[in-house]
Amino acid sequence: MQTDGEDLLLTLEQKVDPAHAALVVVDVQNDFCAEGGFFHRAGNDLANIQRAVPPLARLLDQARRAGVFVVFIQAIYDPQVLSAPMRERNRRRNLELPRCLTGTWGADFYVVRPQPGEPVVTKHRYSAFAGTELEQVLRRRGVRSLLLTGVSTDTCVESTARYGYFMDFYVTLVADCCGALSEADHRGTLARADRDFAAVVTSADVIRAWEGLRAAAPPMLSGAPTHSS
Repeated sequence: MQTDGEDLLLTLEQKVDPAHAALVVVDVQNDFCAEGGFFHRAGNDLANIQRAVPPLARLLDQARRAGVFVVFIQAIYDPQVLSAPMRERNRRRNLELPRCLTGTWGADFYVVRPQPGEPVVTKHRYSAFAGTELEQVLRRRGVRSLLLTGVSTDTCVESTARYGYFMDFYVTLVADCCGALSEADHRGTLARADRDFAAVVTSADVIRAWEGLRAAAPPMLSGAPTHSS
């Protein structure tokens, strides 16, 4: 939790600093992103979601190069973990097709996936914080600032962003690394976020900020120091 004595993170370079930033990848899974997955079988066009994946892959590569902490979020919606309100909503919306079941292709990651040592946090609700260990994972690493990416911008990404903001994390949405089923829903979330609870930037903005931090870092000394006699 932040205190009154902590310096504010005012600039993007401050917010993406590997010393206290985490890149969070929300629900980039076959059931939400791939042909043959749940969203596709429900009759949705995946173009807006799939468009976000190549920039996300580039951002992940740059984050790892910069030494930024990366966390993957994986939705698991087995029947026994769904709440009564979730089941009611699915029935009301005629969306009772199974999705993101443990051990299935649909629950697996789409194109991007965690590397060894990068935690995977399992969630059963829209927010990656609800009933999970995500907060503890972040606090243990001294994370203060979240760079949020993933699917869908207007549901699970937005829910995670709001929850994170309420828990006193700085929140930044990387707009071109998030996707929703409709461009209107995507842009609506970005507008609300920018107004109320998160900065909104592009992956190019974030990568430039990391490059700026690298350029400003003092050079590494090579070899052992020498001493005059």
